[in-house]
Amino acid sequence: MLLLNVHKIENDFILPVPIMINSASQRDYPAIIELWELSVRASHLFLPEDYLQRIKNLLPSILPTVKLFIHLDSDQKTITGFLGVGEEKIEMLFIHPDRRGQGIGSLLNKFASEQLHTYKVDVNEQNEQAVAFYKKLGYKVVGRTEVDGLGKPFPILQMECVK
Repeated sequence: MLLLNVHKIENDFILPVPIMINSASQRDYPAIIELWELSVRASHLFLPEDYLQRIKNLLPSILPTVKLFIHLDSDQKTITGFLGVGEEKIEMLFIHPDRRGQGIGSLLNKFASEQLHTYKVDVNEQNEQAVAFYKKLGYKVVGRTEVDGLGKPFPILQMECVK
């Protein structure tokens, strides 16, 4: 059973939100960054440590540029996953490694598509688990780049939901 609550997210726009998903604020950034690092260490084994740290150090300046949402555990205090959306694309979707496989990623993706009308995502090609996750949700590869957003040789797949 999915409980709904009403949350104001911006410009007096009211939207029904699953009660476990809330808009994030700057005070959530430390927990989000910690969760990001745990998730990346579990899923992006191809990234060298120095590059992972470089990206982590960029997060405080990246997080304010996206609409950021957090999934909370049943205690309504512990962040178990987060979603960042910008320009009609999922820019980030990360789940705590201990909570993977419990439907949190699917719920955040459903929120992105149904509430935010966001149907695109870029995924590291070498992150086979993420590629499989999005394909299972109906995404198809529509493009590929040889390098990531920082120009490093980590190919990116552009995916779009074509349900």
